[in-house]
Amino acid sequence: MTTKMFRSLCALTLLSFATYAPSVLADDVMKKKTTTEETTISTTNSSGTISTFGPDQFVIRTTTSSTPITYQSNTSTTFVDEQGNPVDVAVIQAGVPVTVYYSKSGDKLVATKVIVKNGNAPAMPRG
Repeated sequence: MTTKMFRSLCALTLLSFATYAPSVLADDVMKKKTTTEETTISTTNSSGTISTFGPDQFVIRTTTSSTPITYQSNTSTTFVDEQGNPVDVAVIQAGVPVTVYYSKSGDKLVATKVIVKNGNAPAMPRG
């Protein structure tokens, strides 16, 4: 193989890579963007009354849905009264009206903040 043929072959290889590589890189960028868009979390709220209440989840009934809605709760979930004072979860029971602020994580609704309404649950003592 002559030097001229070798240079031509190298030039064709580089040209071919330069043509193909941007489309591969663009596909990778698009996949990352799509993945990011799929994991977008938005916070929503819903109002209703407590149907059942447990340490890791609770269920409310709303006027807008015929089926009860189950929410997950965790150590980041805050329970407050309408003035923003913390509420002792031990007093939350069936029939208590609430507004739940939540995020969707996969197929689960994760409560971030629960406002206990109408003074039905006493606030936790300060101090």
